[in-house]
Amino acid sequence: MKKSAPRYTHEHRYLVAIDCIIFGFDGSEIRLLLVHRGFEPEKGKWSLMGGFLQPKESLEDAANRILQQLTGLKGVYMEQLSVFSDPRRDPVERTLSVAFYALIDIHRYEKQLSENFHPEWFSLNEVPALVFDHNHMVELARQKLMQRASSEPVLFELLPDRFTLPQVQALYESLYGRKFDKRNFSRKMLSSSLLIRQKEKERTQSKKGAYFHTLNRRNHDRTQRIIPPLTL
Repeated sequence: MKKSAPRYTHEHRYLVAIDCIIFGFDGSEIRLLLVHRGFEPEKGKWSLMGGFLQPKESLEDAANRILQQLTGLKGVYMEQLSVFSDPRRDPVERTLSVAFYALIDIHRYEKQLSENFHPEWFSLNEVPALVFDHNHMVELARQKLMQRASSEPVLFELLPDRFTLPQVQALYESLYGRKFDKRNFSRKMLSSSLLIRQKEKERTQSKKGAYFHTLNRRNHDRTQRIIPPLTL
């Protein structure tokens, strides 16, 4: 008779949830993707996209599965934020939540969103009341992004392949919630060696137009510590 696998005796077992904080950039501001929760408790209320860890999944596998279910996306920039373990965070039973944040270009993927979850993009300044501790997760994710964006080019994950300096400035201003001096911002961004100017201009916003730029992937790692938006 086959022996059962050994187990830790006298120990409690808990559920592990995965919650995905999905940020997107629409060209003028950063937005947060929310869904209607599909089951009790709090059914129908706004929520982050989430699910439960399956027996044979790693945390990263589960986060990618959940993100793909909503957006159809694979290979999206995603990073683990934190573990939320308050014993009272879920009224049904003890559930630990591991939160991840993802960065996507809204216009590239907006047609792929699954309507099954009734997704909707919200301005970071107009996030509604969310279930459980999800508002706290969103705020921590924003703070984390602000810390990283002050020294690394992580926000470029939110931009299309070609972008203008006004778009980059709008992106940073949306995250930090304040205006930057246009001349100083452009000077410091161009001095970072991260941007490659293209020959074409974007002309829909003004007659003069603004040059398109692309991210210099060769200098990406070497210049991660020289973008100083907080000093602009």
